[in-house]
Amino acid sequence: MEKLVGYVEHIVYRNPDNGYTVLNLANGEEEITCVGIFSEISEGETIEASGDYTEHPVYGKQFKVEAFEEKAPESEEAIERYLGSGAIKGIGLALAARIVRRFRDDTFRIIEEEPERLAEIKGISQRKAMEIAHQVNEKRDLRQAMLFLQQYGITMNLAVKVYQAYGQDIYRIMKENPYRLAEDIEGVGFRTADEIAARVGIRMDSDFRVRSGILYILQQAAGEGHTYLPEEELTGRAARLLEVGAEQIEKQYMDLAIERKIIMKQMEKPEGEETQIYLSGFYYMEANTAAMLKELNVSYDVPEIEIEQRLRGIEKQTGMELDEHQRAAVKEAVRNGLLIITGGPGTGKTTTINAIIKYFELEGLDIFLAAPTGRAAKRMSETTGFEARTVHRMLELNGGADGTTGFERNEQNPLETDVVIVDEMSMVDIHLMYALLKALAVGTRLILVGDVNQLPSVGPGSVLRDIIRSQVCNVVMLTKIFRQAATSDIIVNAHKINHGEEVALDNKSMDFFFLKRYEADLIINVVLQLVKQKLPKFVEATPYDIQVLTPMRKGLLGVERLNLILQRYMNPPEDGKAEKEHGEMLFREGDKVMQTKNNYQLEWEIRSPYGLTLDKGMGIFNGDMGIVRRINEFAEQMIIEFDDGRMVEYPYKLLDELELAYAITIHKSQGSEYPAVVIPLLNGPAMLMNRNLIYTAVTRARKCVTLVGNDTAFRQMVQNTSQQKRYSGLCDRLKEQLPRG
Repeated sequence: MEKLVGYVEHIVYRNPDNGYTVLNLANGEEEITCVGIFSEISEGETIEASGDYTEHPVYGKQFKVEAFEEKAPESEEAIERYLGSGAIKGIGLALAARIVRRFRDDTFRIIEEEPERLAEIKGISQRKAMEIAHQVNEKRDLRQAMLFLQQYGITMNLAVKVYQAYGQDIYRIMKENPYRLAEDIEGVGFRTADEIAARVGIRMDSDFRVRSGILYILQQAAGEGHTYLPEEELTGRAARLLEVGAEQIEKQYMDLAIERKIIMKQMEKPEGEETQIYLSGFYYMEANTAAMLKELNVSYDVPEIEIEQRLRGIEKQTGMELDEHQRAAVKEAVRNGLLIITGGPGTGKTTTINAIIKYFELEGLDIFLAAPTGRAAKRMSETTGFEARTVHRMLELNGGADGTTGFERNEQNPLETDVVIVDEMSMVDIHLMYALLKALAVGTRLILVGDVNQLPSVGPGSVLRDIIRSQVCNVVMLTKIFRQAATSDIIVNAHKINHGEEVALDNKSMDFFFLKRYEADLIINVVLQLVKQKLPKFVEATPYDIQVLTPMRKGLLGVERLNLILQRYMNPPEDGKAEKEHGEMLFREGDKVMQTKNNYQLEWEIRSPYGLTLDKGMGIFNGDMGIVRRINEFAEQMIIEFDDGRMVEYPYKLLDELELAYAITIHKSQGSEYPAVVIPLLNGPAMLMNRNLIYTAVTRARKCVTLVGNDTAFRQMVQNTSQQKRYSGLCDRLKEQLPRG
C-alpha cells in the first residue's frame, strides 16, 4: 500500500449519501486523481492518503484511497491555501493572505486559543473573529465525530445527522446509551445501536437495551401488518431477540407506558383476556379513526317511496337492472352517512357504485371517487365514466423541501365535496384511512367498497375487515353472481376457490387454464411461451401487459429468478440500448420496473406528444409500475414512464427503490387488473400458500388466467385457510365508540 501527502486542489464529484468522492490532490508538482470514501472534506485541506494506483478504462490512472487522515497545514503557504479555499465562510484569498502574513505558522493556534486577536487584522471585527474560530473548531469537531462514528459502521450521511442531533454530546451518548440513536434518528435501527452498544461494553440486560428492543419489535411488527402485539407474543419475541429472561422484559412495560411510548390495553376476547401492547402512535390512530367513523355514521330520514321512485327512473334511463342487494346498497347509501359495500368479482359492485353516483348526481351533490393505487383509480374511471383519483392525489399530497410530507387536505382544510366513494378498500391501511377521515368534514357521506376476501393491505391494519367485523357500521354484502359474469370461469372459479370448492382443471374453459408441469425449468419455459407468443394475440394485448404473478420472492419460481430470465427473453441487450448496473440488478432501456416503497418526494409530469407539461404532482408509491424509457449516464438518471403517462426522472441514488417487474409477487398485484395473468405454481410454505393468496391472484385477470405447475399444490392452496394472523384493534376501538344498543 502506498502513501500520498498533498492538498485537495479540487473536488470533482461527491456523493453526500455515502461519502464517495473524486478529487484532485496536489502532490508537489503533480496533480493526482484520487477516489474513495471520505468523511467531511474541503478543498484546500492537507491529507495523507493510503491506497494503491489503479487504471480506470475511461478516466485512466487513479489513486484508490483505502484510508486517509487530515494533516495540519505545516507551511504558511498551505495554511493560506486552506483558509482561502472557501472552506471557511467569510474568508477569501486576500483576507487569508493578510491573516497568515500577520501570524505566520502560528495561525491555527491563534484561531483556536486566542481568536480575539484575529480582530487585529484589517477587515475582521470581534464578531467575525469569533465566527471564524467557531467554524474552524466546528469543522475539526465534525471531522473527529465522523471518524468516531464510522468505526461503528455508521454511514457518512447518517453520521452527519447524528452529529447535528447531538453535537459534542455524541461521545457521552455513545458511551452511556447508544440506543437513543434508534429512537431519535431516522435511519438508525435497533440492530445498529445494538452493535455499537456491544462494542462499548453495555450489558445484555441493560434497561436501555431491553426497552429499545421492545420498541424495535413493535416497529418490526408494523412492517408485518400488525398495529399491536399481545403481551405474551411481544415478550416471547423480545426474549428471543435480546436473549434475556421474560421478567427482564415485563418489568420495562410500565416505564414505557408512563413515558407514553407504548399503550397497554386490556381486552376481553372469546379465548380469554388479552393485553394489547401498541406503539402509542398506532393506538391513537385507531382510536381516532373509530371516533371519526362514529361522527360520520349519521342517519338521514328519506321516505322509501321517494328512493324507489328515483331508482326506477335511474333504471329506466340507464338500462340498469338492480337486484335486491344492490337496491339495498343504494337505499343504505341514501339513508346513512357511512356505508360499506363488499362482494367478490362479478357480484355487481361497479353497477351499484354507478347507481349510487347517478342517484346523488340527480340530488345535485358533489361526488369524489378514489382508489388506493393509480391502476385501481384508472379502472374506476373507466367503469364509472367519472374522474377517479388515487387517495393520495385526492388528499393533495405535499412533499416539503425539508423531506417531510403531508396532505394539504386535513381537519383544517377538508375536502369540498358531499360524497366520497373509495374502491379497493382491502388495500387501505390504517395510516391512509386516518388521513382520509381527517380530511372529511362532518356531514360528508363516505362509501367504502371492497372485497374482504382479498389479501390485507401491505401497510399495518385490517381496516375493511375490522369495520365489517365490528358490526357497528352499515354493511351491504353483494353475493349474487350476475348472468354475464357467470359465463366467465375466472369469476366462477374465483368464487369456488373462496368457498373451498373443487375447481375443474380440464382446460375446457375459454378463460381459465391449468397447464400441468412438475419441474421449475419446464414451468418457466411454458411461462415464456405464454407471455411472449400465445397470450398477447389471445387477449389482444402486448407482452408487457401480460403479468406473471408468483407467490414468493426467492426460490426456483421466485420473483428474483423469474425476472432475470424474463428480462433476457423479453428485453435482450442490443446495440444502442443503454444499461445501468446497480448492485446485483441490471436495468436496461425498455425494461418493465416497479417502485418498491412509497416515495412522497419524487416529482412526476404528464407531457403532451410535443413535450408540453399537461399535469404534474408528487409521489410514486409502492407497487407503481412503469417502463424505463431512457438511461442518461451523463445526468446519472433514468427516465421512467409510469401508469397514466407519468414521467419521472429517477436519480441513480434512488435505484434501490426499483426492481424489475416482468414477474411480481401476488401481494404486490393487489388493486391491479391485467388483461391476462400467468401464475407459476410449485410447493411453498403453508402459511403463504393459502386460499387468500390464490384467490387474489386469479381475480387480478380481466380476460384470461393461466396457471402453470403442480395441480396438487393448487388444490392444497384452495383448501388451506390458514394465514398469518394480523393483530389490529380497529374492531375493538369501534365497539368501544359505537356499541350496539
